[in-house]
Amino acid sequence: MTARRYLVSGVVQGVGYRYFVLRIARRLGVRGYVRNLPDGRVEVYAEGTPEQLDQLRAYLWEGPPAAVVKGVEETEVQPSGRWDGFEVVY
Repeated sequence: MTARRYLVSGVVQGVGYRYFVLRIARRLGVRGYVRNLPDGRVEVYAEGTPEQLDQLRAYLWEGPPAAVVKGVEETEVQPSGRWDGFEVVY
């Protein structure tokens, strides 16, 4: 199990980005969360296999149709093991 934190920048709030990530992460079987940050970015914390997380990263760059992704900053982090599924956190 690997864990990564992604910070996604661009036009990613108010365009359905979090729910796009929710659908993709659940489809891939990834655990963790997605949330909006006060600075306009979206944070994604994900646990899964390296292959699952690589696939997720590719989708993060894509986003839903109304999004304009300018950057995806990725950091390897310690898995917490506390997530049973994937959810939107407010």
